Amino acid sequence: MNTRIDISIKTILFAVGLVALIWLLLQISDILFLLFIAFLLMTAIHPLITYLEKIHIPRAIGILLVYVVLFGFIGVTVVSAIPALIVQFGKLIAELPSVVSKLVPYGNFDVSSVTQQIAPIGESIVRVTLGIFSNVVTVLTVFVFTFYFLLERGHAEDIMVGVLGESLARSIMIVLRRIERRLGAWVRGELILMTAIGIMVFIGLTILRIDFALPLAILAGFLELVPMMGPVLSAVPTVLIAFATSPLLALSVIALYIIVQQLENNIFVPIIMRKSVGFPPIVTILALLIGGRLAGIVGAVLAVPIALVLQEVLMFILTKHGSAIAKHVTKNPSKI
Repeated sequence: MNTRIDISIKTILFAVGLVALIWLLLQISDILFLLFIAFLLMTAIHPLITYLEKIHIPRAIGILLVYVVLFGFIGVTVVSAIPALIVQFGKLIAELPSVVSKLVPYGNFDVSSVTQQIAPIGESIVRVTLGIFSNVVTVLTVFVFTFYFLLERGHAEDIMVGVLGESLARSIMIVLRRIERRLGAWVRGELILMTAIGIMVFIGLTILRIDFALPLAILAGFLELVPMMGPVLSAVPTVLIAFATSPLLALSVIALYIIVQQLENNIFVPIIMRKSVGFPPIVTILALLIGGRLAGIVGAVLAVPIALVLQEVLMFILTKHGSAIAKHVTKNPSKI
């Protein structure tokens, strides 16, 4: 029996358009990444801009004021911390061979190889400088995107209505507002958590008289971005450095990180992150694994906010279709 399959021109055009859209998205994936980071920053900064508008400060001036304060704070922090970081990192590099020797005195480990790997760092100054310049340009690009997101946010719905039509635009804006609220809470919460963890670790390591307390505390704060595994990863180098001095000091460091982790889980996270609903552990782990596989460390860091966005989109779609099905069943109970 011969089966005839008819494919309309509309179906072919739709398939070609879908392939072309996927190809285009892959080509501009780096730009989309910057736009997503800018959107994250916008969600975090927007409540402050709204407050400034309420006290009669124009939106553009309010954004510029926030930028001046933000860049000023970053500049002062960098200028005050860089000298200490250079000294402590230099000391860490100089003492690394002796630390390794104490940790593995009987192992077949060539300490001189560590020094040989560290020595050529000076020869890479040009590459490092170019990399830093590239990162600075990227950061400035993100802040420019964020500026325009904040500036045009009030007109976003009107723009989308003109492009997509009223019904579709309003549906998209509902989802975007939900995403914005949750992402904003997540970003602000993460920044507060990073700062709190860094300060607590720095105070604890200073009390224990651990060398390199400042860079290790900064590392602990940054790794707070990596859910679940971040605190463990940040503790490993600190414990190794402490163990090179004495096993008792290493145990003290482990106790310090456990205390910090308990304070975070039982006090800081419930208070700070209450507006950003989290995921079950299995969902978080899967998101981290998928993000890490697709985009490395950056993918792991952004896995949770991306999963949050996908959750909001799916919830809206399911809710909308569920309401439509419920109305259909109510009107036609005999068709169940």
